[in-house]
Amino acid sequence: MNDQNEPRRRIRARHTESTITVYQAYRPEIGGPAARTGRFPSSWKRDRMTWIKPSFLWMMYRCGWGTKEGQETVLAVEIEREGFLWALRHACLSHHVPALHGDRAAWRRQLKRAPARVQWDPERDLRLRPLPYRSLQLGLAGEAAARYADEWIVGIEDVTALATQIHARVRAGELESAAALLPEERPFPVEEEVLARLAA
Repeated sequence: MNDQNEPRRRIRARHTESTITVYQAYRPEIGGPAARTGRFPSSWKRDRMTWIKPSFLWMMYRCGWGTKEGQETVLAVEIEREGFLWALRHACLSHHVPALHGDRAAWRRQLKRAPARVQWDPERDLRLRPLPYRSLQLGLAGEAAARYADEWIVGIEDVTALATQIHARVRAGELESAAALLPEERPFPVEEEVLARLAA
């Protein structure tokens, strides 16, 4: 991929006509049952904000290739495309942008009402170094978290072994073979007016 041609913000993801895959990492007591049953267990806290990440390498950066405490089980969660788009349409940026939100109090009110929030973080390369362009993190709370857990999930796969395998090749300096194992992520189309509210 030529970094020069990448827009500063873009949603890149593994996706089909009807689904998009996002990543999360949990302790084994949550991740194991979720992958086995395709649903989060009752111990999964739906009253807390849950962050989903379409970028596999950003997830690897966040969970240390599945080595960080409490993030040992890496999940690929396939969800309905329409659910993901619903969350984006109902999201608020996680930081204040005067040109978008007006004063800080107005942004705080919007943030409080919104069931989802968006954060743009530097995409990562195989060595988990920051790249000059950003990828999306989507935080789900309240109605969005409930819809995610109860309605949008199509399937959950434990990809911890894949993370470990890619990491081993990176450590061995075998970057080409590591890259060949990465999930294929393509630009995910989103209506311009939706991104305009979230991409400042």
